[in-house]
Amino acid sequence: MASTKTSSGSRIRALVECALMVALAVVVGLIPMPKWPNGGSVSIAAVPIIFISYRHGLLGGLSAGFVYAVIQLLTGWYAPPAGTLLATGLCVLLDYLLAFTAFGLADIFAKPFKNKLVGYGVGAALVNLVRFICSFLSGWILWSAYAPEGQPAWLYSLTYNGGYMLPNAILCAVVIVLLCALVNPKTLKPMKK
Repeated sequence: MASTKTSSGSRIRALVECALMVALAVVVGLIPMPKWPNGGSVSIAAVPIIFISYRHGLLGGLSAGFVYAVIQLLTGWYAPPAGTLLATGLCVLLDYLLAFTAFGLADIFAKPFKNKLVGYGVGAALVNLVRFICSFLSGWILWSAYAPEGQPAWLYSLTYNGGYMLPNAILCAVVIVLLCALVNPKTLKPMKK
């Protein structure tokens, strides 16, 4: 019975840690940063979700990322210009559910690296790339009405989304490497040199 209590206790602790990191991500996202006119901003709000992915692996990361995605959807919804059911469904998937849940994939991208800090940085950058791909596709398919006259929709989406997501990827990678250099996400103890 002792192992069941320990197992149950560790699951509860993991659930609480994930919930706290989602809450921290939401709070960090509220810090005033430059915002783009049609949605998006420079932010390191993904860092807590990425960190929890490194701490609790794929399931914990994806769970926290999904909850964060739902909160982003509920608090930051932008309806697509087409307004059709298909456009709305694609917007929900690409701009919110897939884009923000992807932060929980960081641990998968970090695992192949022998140098953990390099892996953590690469993982943070790659999950931001996955988010960018989702937003790029959404911008190209759904938000092309906002493209300046004569500019191809794909180029508009590339420059608009890349304008804030490239800084996000760099900032998240730097911050997560600095954080993980101080605290090992697996043990929450100082990282061994």
